[in-house]
Parts: sequence; C-alpha cells; structure tokens
Amino acid sequence: MIPTALIYHPDCELHDMGEDHPESPLRTKAIMQRLQDKGLFEQLKVHQAKMGTSDHVLKIHHATYVEQLERINPSHGLIQADPDTLMGPHSYDASYLAVGAGVQAVDGVLSGQYKRAFCNIRPPGHHAEPAATMGFCFFNNIAVAVAHALEQEGINKVAILDFDVHQCNGTIEAFADKPEVMVCTSFQHPFYPNSHWASEHPHMILTPLVAFSDIRDMKHAWEAQWLPELERHQPDMIFISAGFDAHTLDTMGQLNWQNEDYYWLTKQITEFAATHCDDRIISMLEGGYHLPSLAESASLHIQALLED
Repeated sequence: MIPTALIYHPDCELHDMGEDHPESPLRTKAIMQRLQDKGLFEQLKVHQAKMGTSDHVLKIHHATYVEQLERINPSHGLIQADPDTLMGPHSYDASYLAVGAGVQAVDGVLSGQYKRAFCNIRPPGHHAEPAATMGFCFFNNIAVAVAHALEQEGINKVAILDFDVHQCNGTIEAFADKPEVMVCTSFQHPFYPNSHWASEHPHMILTPLVAFSDIRDMKHAWEAQWLPELERHQPDMIFISAGFDAHTLDTMGQLNWQNEDYYWLTKQITEFAATHCDDRIISMLEGGYHLPSLAESASLHIQALLED
C-alpha cells in the first residue's frame, strides 16, 4: 500500500450557494461517508487542511482580483460573483482552505510524509482564471499548488491531468506560456466554458470528447496522446484535477463514463508515476454533482491511489 493522504476540512462545507445549487456541501460529505463505508478511511493518512495565504494565491491570481474578492466578501446573504457562482459569508475562508490543502499536499509529499494525496475540498478551482471567478471556482487550487511545487528543490517540470466534463480553462490560461507545466485535459466538446477549447501550445494536450461517448475514447487518448506526451515531458510530479461529472448519471454533462472507469484511468496514472516520478501524485476534487456516483467514483479513484 502506498502512503496516501486525505486532506479535508469540514469548514469547506460551510460554503453554501443555496439549496438548489449543484456545487453543494453534500459533495465532500458524500465522499467522506463512502470512504468510511468501504473501509478506505482507515487506510489513509488523514490531515485537516490548513488555511492558504494571499502569498500562495498571488502566485497565480492578479492582486486586483484577490483584493476584489476580499472587498465583496459578504457578512450575510449571498452575492453573485459570476453568473454561476455565489459568494456567502463562509465562501472566502473555504476558498483559502481549498488553496491551502493543495499547498499542504505538496509540502507533505516533498517532505516524505506520504507519497500521494487526495484533497477532498471545495469550492473547486480549475475554471478560475487569474483575474476572474468562473464556473463555481474562486481560486485555481491546482494551479496554486503547482506554482508552489515549482519553487521547491528538485521540481522542475510537472504534469496536470484534468479529467472533467468541462475543460480547465483557468488552468490553461495560468500555464499557457509555461512549458514546464504540461496540461492534459479531457472534456465534452462543444460545452462550457468553450473559451479555451483550442490551443496552439504544444504542452497543452487537449482531448475533446463528443456527447454520449464512453471511456473507449479516453482509453484511445491515453495510449495515443497522454502517455506518449508524459513520456516526452518527464515530469517530476503529477497533479490531478479530478472531476467526476463525466459519469453517465451526472446531469451536468452528456458523457457516459462508469464508476470503474475512474479506477482504470487512475491506475494508468499511478503506473506511470511509479516508474517516472517517484510515485508523487496530488489529486484535487473538481466536478461531480450526482452524489451517489460522485461518492463511488471518487472512492475508486482514491482506492487506486492507495494501491501499489
């Protein structure tokens, strides 16, 4: 069994955009419950997330944007930070906890406390652009963690593997001009957010998937695109933006992935990491809104992270 951390904070569940909003506090609760039900919780090194800082966030986000979020942080009620994203009294702190979890995971992996980590946090991050709230995301958690990792000794190149029904526009924008960060992203196309679906940067490996397709297209992409590019890039560390909304039961998209497909893909990633980057993997929760399939798919993803 590979030493694997679970980084979580219950205060992430205080961020609440309303009873009918799909990005619900029940998401992280469902994952925690499933891990306990399956006996995986006891196998993980469980850590409470620490609060990130503005210094961490400013590695990716513009100072004026960070200041704006602080100014509009409401003491009560909800305000609209983006057409899809609401900010309540606890959203600001939850965003810094989500950022802090990724930074903490990097430090834990590089100090040898554990080899791999899953950050069960919210709000998610991969749509947040350097100067914009987007798609339920305030700060780009995975991008901040990557920026922190690249400042550490021995980490010169990394890969971000993003599987989600929506493309990681914020992550692409953050690293478009940084060839040391390779981004592989699978997503339904055409679909939200549409703005970054194409890229001329060779270190951005884009895998658009047509509506109603299943894992077979992703398996082809892994063999034909992702694995060869990972071999070429030779990352020192792998980061995963783990979205579970490509599941066939998730109404946020129109892809037909199954629970076990997330286990399969994670095993491909862990096998590469075992032989190329000393098993170093950090995964952070992104999408996934159908609670039963989210809980089961995420637990299978974490099971694969635990296995040799």
